[in-house]
Amino acid sequence: MVGNQEFQGELMMSNQRSATVVMDSEYLKMRSGLLEVAAALDRLERAPGGLVDDPRRNRLEQAIQILHDSEQGRAERLQLLFSRPFNENWKQEFGID
Repeated sequence: MVGNQEFQGELMMSNQRSATVVMDSEYLKMRSGLLEVAAALDRLERAPGGLVDDPRRNRLEQAIQILHDSEQGRAERLQLLFSRPFNENWKQEFGID
């Protein structure tokens, strides 16, 4: 492909933006998203009736750990965490023929 180069088995764009440019363009959006998550978690903690055994809360905690992890592929791992496993019979399950 023109403009790309092979790098350790992955395609690496030769015209990648620098980390500073990415931070400059993404910082406010990322900060806003993190504040929303923090506020929602605070509301959950203040609400009566704990959700310690709720699988959704457990997935949120796993998602926070993924974000804290320094390994690449966080977005993919989050998507997989919140996705259903693939079912070859999905059409039948949803009544689609």
